[in-house]
Formats: sequence, structure tokens, C-alpha cells
Amino acid sequence: MSLDEKLAALREASAGKMPPEVKEVLTGAVKDLRENAMNRVIKVGDSLPSFTLQNQDGTDVSSAALLANGPLVVSVYRGHW
Repeated sequence: MSLDEKLAALREASAGKMPPEVKEVLTGAVKDLRENAMNRVIKVGDSLPSFTLQNQDGTDVSSAALLANGPLVVSVYRGHW
């Protein structure tokens, strides 16, 4: 069974267990994400505004300072673990 098939089966199984008002909210949230959030996703090659973030030691590091040394690669992780 493919991942898409497994996810479809899970959606179908859970759909009957949740109240209609909850299903409506979740369906609306997914629709909003698909229609709007995907337009704001950072893509390879996009230019970003200057920013300052903390490094692993808690020291502020600016993108401008890093770019002064050459190209900058930014890796974005979803969530906070």
C-alpha cells in the first residue's frame, strides 16, 4: 500500500469519528494552507531580507556578516525539537 493510500484510509477512518464542526474547521484549515501558505514558502534561489539569528552558542549572527565571507546556505527546519 502506498503512502497516499495509507493516508486516504486514515482520513476515511477518522472522518466518521469526528464531529461535523471539527471536520469543517480542519477542512477549512487544510484548504487555506493549500491556497495561501504554499505561496509564501521559501524556494531554492529566493532572495531573503537581511536577518539576525542566534548560533548554537547563543551569539547573534547576521546574514550580512555571513554573506561578506561568500555564499550563504540557509536550512529551514519545521518545528522546534
